[in-house]
Amino acid sequence: MVIPSTLPERPAIGTPFQTGWPVRYGDTDRDQRLRLDAIARYLQDIGFEHLDAVVDGDTHRGWVVRRTVIDVLKPVEFGERVTLSRWCSALSTRWCNMRVQISGSKGGLVETEAFLIHFGTESGVPARMSDAFMAPMLASTTEHRLRWQAVLTDPVPDSDVKELPFPLRVADIDLLDHVNNAIYLSAVEEVLAAHPDLMATPHRVIIEYAKPLKTGESVRLVSRRTDADLDIWIAVDDEARATARVSSL
Repeated sequence: MVIPSTLPERPAIGTPFQTGWPVRYGDTDRDQRLRLDAIARYLQDIGFEHLDAVVDGDTHRGWVVRRTVIDVLKPVEFGERVTLSRWCSALSTRWCNMRVQISGSKGGLVETEAFLIHFGTESGVPARMSDAFMAPMLASTTEHRLRWQAVLTDPVPDSDVKELPFPLRVADIDLLDHVNNAIYLSAVEEVLAAHPDLMATPHRVIIEYAKPLKTGESVRLVSRRTDADLDIWIAVDDEARATARVSSL
């Protein structure tokens, strides 16, 4: 599978769900740039606001992120007010691709797409979305047979790499007793700090989640840089729990 170089445009039919807020100190780095982990939290926040605004949203509270694509076309910065627009770009009956555009009041622009799996909150397994819940999603895209296929499949390498420890904190654990997906992006930020050239121009971040991190595990950040790409494995022992790639656009 190849992810398109440009993420799907807004649908011609219907109005995307929108919300917004100011970019605050806690969301930004020393250069006032909106961090990747903050972007991940923004995606979670608009997702839950969206559930409150749609039919059957109260019965579709369980979601797991399988992949997130983040295209930083122009960094959003502290002091901007962001408008977030969210719509479905593809779906099947148990999962979907959700697009979120983050547009800053001073020109910052970040485009994202996330592959989300709907889980039954009691069963803990992928569950079919209701017809009423899917209706506006079906109307916003012609792709109604979405299938999962990983794009980052290389195992954790053991040569020509750099490695950092990534201690987990109590505050990293969410209500599912897993490390929240935004924390994985803070791990990516930790590695990216040594590669400022990648952040100096438009860039794409892809992260795929394979298996949850849990309290007490010893996490390794293994990375390998080529001319165009930075690959990162968030690993426990030799098992990749998530894999990320940062590339220039």
